[in-house]
Amino acid sequence: MDKDFQSAYQEEHSKLLLTLEEVDAQLKRLTDIPVYTGHDFTEQVLEAGREQQRQTLTKSAREPYFGRLDFAEGEQGERRPLYIGKVGVGKTEIDEEPLVVDWRAPVASLFYSFTGGEEIAEYEAPEGIVQGLVFLKRNLVIRQRMLERLADTYDRESSEPVVTDEFLVYRLGENKDNKLRDIVSTIQAEQDRIIRAAKNTALIIQGVAGSGKTTVALHRLAFLLYQYQEQVSAERMIIFAPNHMFLDYISEVLPELGVGDIQQSTFADWAQQLLESDIRLVPQSETYEEWFETTTRPDVSDATPSRYKGSLAFMELLQQYVGLLEQHSVPEQDFSPWDGKVLTREQILEWYNVEYRPYPLARRKERVLARLHRWIEMELKQAPSEAIRKERRKKAAQREKSYAAKWPRYEPIALYKQLFKAGKSAVTAEQLEEIWSQLPAGMLKAVSTELKKDRIRDEDLPALVYIHTLLHEMDSKHRFDHVVIDEAQDFSPFHVALLNQYVRGGSFTILGDLSQGIHAYRGVHDWQEMSSLFNSEQTDYFPLTRSYRSTMEIIEFANIILEHGVRNGITAVPVFRSGDPVRLLECPAPQRVEVIAQRWQELQAKEFRTSAILTRTLHEARELHEQLTAAGLDLHLIDGGKATYQGGHSILPVYLSKGLEFDAVLLTDVDQAHYHDDPWDARLLYVGCTRALHELWLLCGEKLPDYVRQPQLESVEV
Repeated sequence: MDKDFQSAYQEEHSKLLLTLEEVDAQLKRLTDIPVYTGHDFTEQVLEAGREQQRQTLTKSAREPYFGRLDFAEGEQGERRPLYIGKVGVGKTEIDEEPLVVDWRAPVASLFYSFTGGEEIAEYEAPEGIVQGLVFLKRNLVIRQRMLERLADTYDRESSEPVVTDEFLVYRLGENKDNKLRDIVSTIQAEQDRIIRAAKNTALIIQGVAGSGKTTVALHRLAFLLYQYQEQVSAERMIIFAPNHMFLDYISEVLPELGVGDIQQSTFADWAQQLLESDIRLVPQSETYEEWFETTTRPDVSDATPSRYKGSLAFMELLQQYVGLLEQHSVPEQDFSPWDGKVLTREQILEWYNVEYRPYPLARRKERVLARLHRWIEMELKQAPSEAIRKERRKKAAQREKSYAAKWPRYEPIALYKQLFKAGKSAVTAEQLEEIWSQLPAGMLKAVSTELKKDRIRDEDLPALVYIHTLLHEMDSKHRFDHVVIDEAQDFSPFHVALLNQYVRGGSFTILGDLSQGIHAYRGVHDWQEMSSLFNSEQTDYFPLTRSYRSTMEIIEFANIILEHGVRNGITAVPVFRSGDPVRLLECPAPQRVEVIAQRWQELQAKEFRTSAILTRTLHEARELHEQLTAAGLDLHLIDGGKATYQGGHSILPVYLSKGLEFDAVLLTDVDQAHYHDDPWDARLLYVGCTRALHELWLLCGEKLPDYVRQPQLESVEV
C-alpha cells in the first residue's frame, strides 16, 4: 500500500467514523421521541416526518455514502468535499453543508456527468447554472459501517493517470443474486442524462442488452419524486413489466432507494383490474410457442391479426364502432309504464342527444334510465287512489325492467364479440359490413373463431380497455403522473396511445431493445412507431449502446449473431471486462441428457451464485428438468407460472429469461433444428447469450445456424 493511498484511506476512515457518530446521534434523538398515536392531524403530520427521518437515518447508518466530490464554486471559490449517498443527511450543528448530499440533488449530478479534464464543470440548480472546478472524484465502498474500498476516478492535483473504469469493472465483476440491485454508485454520464430528464417528456430508450436501461428507469422514478415532489406522487406512478417474475426480480431497487408505493404491474393485470373482469387469457407461452415452433415463420406485416390489433388503425376503427352504437342505443318504441300513459321516444331522445350528450355512452344510458324512473315516480303521484297507485307501480316496475333490457349491454367483452360476429350486434348489418371491410383479409374469420371459443389473447386487451374508456368516464384514481414501460419493443402503438390517455402531460419512460424483439407478431419493429404518437417537442430518444452486464467475450460473440442473423440489429459496445472465452460444446443427440448433466456439473464446480440452463421451448424445459432431477441435480423450473424469482440454479425457456441475468448460462440445442436461419430465431439466441455475466456455454447439435460463427467445437466424452 503506497503512502498516498494509505493517507487517503486513513482520511476516509476517520471521516466515516465521524459521520457514523453524527448519524447515530441524530437517530437516537429521533428514537427517543415517543411515537405519536393520537388523532390530532398536525401531530400526525409531524410524526410522519419523524418516521421518514428515522428510516432515512437507519439506512444511512449502514452505508452513509458511496462517493466524494471535491468542488469549488466559481473561479475563486473554496474547495469543498461533498459526500454523496443514497439518501441525504442534514447539517450538523457546526457545518454549513449537509453531512451527506442526496444523489438526486443538483450538485450531485457532477459526480456522474464530470468525466475528467481541466475544463470548467457546471450543473443546473434551481437558481440557474452553477460553474466551478472539480478537484477530486472518489468512489467508496462501505458495507455494514466498514470502509472496504476506495478508488479515485479523477484527481486534479495528481500526476498519476486515473483509470476511470476501474471501480466500475470491480462492481460489475461481483456475482449476482436473485434480485436486481441499484446502481447509484456507478451511474454513468449517459444514464444520468436520462434519469434527470424533464418530467413531461416521453423518453424512448433504445438500450442494448446489459445497458442498465431497466435500472435507469427505476432510478428515474426516484429522481422525479425528489425533483417534482409537489407535482407527482409515488401512488400515481406505475411500472409495466413483461411478467410477474420480472416484477419480483426488480422489486428491491426502489425500496433500496427509499421509494415506496409505486404501482408495479403487467399490462394484463392492470387491464383486468380496470375492466373489473377476470378474463381467462390464452397463456402467453401458448401464443409465443404457436408462432415460434412453426417451420416457416408466419407473416409479421401490419396486415396480420396480431399486428393489426396493436395498430392505431384498429383504435380508430373501434372508435367508429362505438360511435355507431350511439345511434342505436335508444330503443325504437315509446315507453308506456301502464296502459294509457306514454313517454314518447322523441322525449327520451331529447334527454339522450341533448341534455346528457356530454356524457360517455354508459353514463348517458344510466342518466336516461334514472330520468325515466323519476318521471314514473312523478306520474305515480297523480294516481286517483292508493290502490291504483300500487297497481301502476307494480306494472311500471316490470315494464321499466323490460325497457332497460332493450338497451345495448355496455360491456367491453360483449361488444368486442359482437364486432367480430361472435354475438348479436346492436348496430345494423350494413354498418358492420362497412367496418369489416376495413379489416385485413382473414382477420374477421380468425378472430371470430377464437372469440366464440372465449379465447382472448393479450393482444385483445388494448381494444377491450379502449372500448371501456369510450363507454365510461375516466376515474381520476386511474390517472398516472408517470408511466414506465419496460420491454417496450413487445408493446404495440395501440398500447402506448391508450396509456397516454391515462397519464398527465405525456410523462413516459419507454425502454427496450429492438434486437431483443422476439415477439415480432405483436411488438414494434421500429421506435418510430412509438415516437410518432407524441409531438416532437414532447419526445426524446436516448440510445444506450454500452453493455455493462457481460464480459467482452460474451458481448462480441452475441454481436456476431446480430450482425449475421439480424443484419440490422443494434450491437453492443462492451465495458473492458475480460473473462473466459465462450465455449461451443458438442452434444450428440443420443447422449443429450448425459452431456447436459455432465457439463452442468462442470459449470457448477465454479460455484456461481446464479446460473441457468436455457432451452428452446417450455416443453423441452419441463422434460429436461424432470430428467435432470431424476439424475440427482437440483434445479428450479421457471415456466412462467410463478410470481417470484428464486435465484440459485434454474432451467427455463429462452424467451422467459428476457430481462433476467445469471452469472453463468448453459444454452441447449443450438442447432438448425431448434434455431432457424431467420432474424427472429437469431434474436432469440442473442437474448439467451446476453443473459450471462461471466460464463457462456452452448451445447450444439449437428449443424449450427449460419449466424453462429465458431471455427471449432469442443468434443465430448461421456
